[in-house]
Amino acid sequence: MAAFRKESNMSQGERNLQSKYGTKRRAEAFYNNQVLDHLNTDMAQFISEQEMAFVATSDSEGNCDNTFRAGNPGFVRVLDERTLFYPEYRGNGVMASLGNISENPHIGLMFIDFHTHHIGLHVNGTAEILEDESLASLGIDDDTIQRLQQEEDGRAERWVVIRVDEAYIHCSKHIPHLLKKSEVVDWGTDDEKKKGGDFFNVRRRK
Repeated sequence: MAAFRKESNMSQGERNLQSKYGTKRRAEAFYNNQVLDHLNTDMAQFISEQEMAFVATSDSEGNCDNTFRAGNPGFVRVLDERTLFYPEYRGNGVMASLGNISENPHIGLMFIDFHTHHIGLHVNGTAEILEDESLASLGIDDDTIQRLQQEEDGRAERWVVIRVDEAYIHCSKHIPHLLKKSEVVDWGTDDEKKKGGDFFNVRRRK
């Protein structure tokens, strides 16, 4: 299936600046050769290997939030070429990303492999929040839902489902090469020391 980007996914600002700075030809080559409106087999495999993702959302007024999500390899699951979903674990209770999604479904995910391939993948689309019992609306049967919770060891409080609008590469040239450190992860802990404590000395400055 050929790569392409829907015209509706190109912002007017994008087009204007391509014309202003003379990058339209380069941009068109990128759209034609690197951008899909779905996840191909290689993208799906890449996602299945990832332990982290950066998530960008904004509220109904455009106020942005960018956050980090992590889990066991493949914690973001590809259901089909146009659908993926990931678990929401216990956090600080602020619900910034979920709050944004409840107002504005547009979402951007960025997966970066710092260890093996040293490459990135952007996935943009629209998101919704689902509880376990609502996963059936995706065509997931009860046995699979139970298996998902077992795989997550009961940590998943709810799920974020993304309908893919576009997916494309993030080039490797500026991605740092990092070494993976083996350590035990205390998912969902309330231990201040394990969470980093008051690293930025916010409390003492209030």
